[in-house]
Amino acid sequence: MLLWWIGNAIMLFVVLPVVLVLLNRILAPVERIKKTTDEILAHGAVLTGHLDNVPELLAKTDETVHEVAVGATRYVKRVGALLDG
Repeated sequence: MLLWWIGNAIMLFVVLPVVLVLLNRILAPVERIKKTTDEILAHGAVLTGHLDNVPELLAKTDETVHEVAVGATRYVKRVGALLDG
């Protein structure tokens, strides 16, 4: 019976504090990660409001690229004609 009480005392005064310290070392970074991910989610939700007009801007960019490509093609043909002639 004495060994049973010694085992309980060791469990209470040695093993339990070690487990609590290790648990604290795990939970502290988890809490920081949770706080950071909550901030990312909040800022991401704000960011989506700024992305509403992206399709119109991309359409305008496509038009501009097409106009530049047409002008560049015309320029290259003229320069080629000058170099050949």
